[in-house]
Amino acid sequence: MNNGSNTTRKATSGLPFRKMHGLGNDFVIVDARSAPDLITHALARAIGHRAFGVGFDQLVVLRDSDVADLDVEFWNSDGSRAGACGNASRCIARLISEETGKSDMSFKTDHAVLQARSLGDNIFSVNMGLPQLAWDQIPLAGPVEDLMNLPLPGSPVAVGMGNPHMVFVVRDAESVDLKTVGPNLEHHALYPERTNVEFIHVIDRNAIRMRVWERGGMITLACGSGACAAAVAAHLKGLTERKITVHLDGGPLEIDWREDGIWMTGTATHVFDGILTREFLDSV
Repeated sequence: MNNGSNTTRKATSGLPFRKMHGLGNDFVIVDARSAPDLITHALARAIGHRAFGVGFDQLVVLRDSDVADLDVEFWNSDGSRAGACGNASRCIARLISEETGKSDMSFKTDHAVLQARSLGDNIFSVNMGLPQLAWDQIPLAGPVEDLMNLPLPGSPVAVGMGNPHMVFVVRDAESVDLKTVGPNLEHHALYPERTNVEFIHVIDRNAIRMRVWERGGMITLACGSGACAAAVAAHLKGLTERKITVHLDGGPLEIDWREDGIWMTGTATHVFDGILTREFLDSV
């Protein structure tokens, strides 16, 4: 951790950040261990604006942890908080690996302490934990008779992965108009904390195609927790094995539902480092 004079200098000059992505799901990462913790709902929204800020699918804030290598916060681009983010988790694993030299690591999120592993060549595997398959854990607004067939057109599946998901199995995920159907489904009354919405079609017993509308109001190229939720839904419906490839707009993720949790494996890419200027910070 930097000393007080370094922190003061950083506060005066601006706020450093790192831009990373996992399969095109992009993140601004702020290390609050070595810079002032300035993140607010308003600042998260401002940074997330792709014209007036930097732009991101999620903002990631790093802090010191007493129980893991890092403590991590996730923010959506609308300024709301998220409990989990799979693609960002691989990026965090890469940062820890580069910082410590570890091949096995852990970090604490609002949802749980997650275990991660470096497989080399910027490929990382993260144990996203076991899925939540009870209505009050997902959470839903109240008891539902059949979580595999929610009382909605298309009979979607409800799954929790530290954040809520609504998974539709369709004939052709490519033909779904996400911009039209996504917002209403995200805000459906059945989900009091809103929800991520996934549309999948089955390629074979070992692969599915997925497109996603993420909570926070956006279409993203990939969603790691969504890929895990989709794999759970597809397997529980008897359509796939427990270990599958999920083909997203940004590329493939390997999902393996094991006894100790759902392991998600894919790339993590560092794009650039930058500094949010004092002018920008003062304007929020």
